[in-house]
Amino acid sequence: LVVGSLAVWRATHLLHAEDGPWDLLRRMRQRMGAGFLGRLFGCFYCLSLWCAAPVAYAIGSGLWHRVLLWLALSGAAILLERATGESPAQFE
Repeated sequence: LVVGSLAVWRATHLLHAEDGPWDLLRRMRQRMGAGFLGRLFGCFYCLSLWCAAPVAYAIGSGLWHRVLLWLALSGAAILLERATGESPAQFE
């Protein structure tokens, strides 16, 4: 759970707040505009749910375990983001 939480936080933070090599991620976010994907990548909380889903599927066993793990991983990533205070993680 701890390793999964850290992985989800790292992936979500990378996609949400970092520029990436050669500013690729920053340019990708700019091209998304104000549509669904643009709003998704602009909200850490929303994006953490999407980043947690494949991790929960990979490390979970059984439907209910994966669903609960999905929510727990997203919640842990949000708590880590709020604890670090790196970027504003507010609802749009």
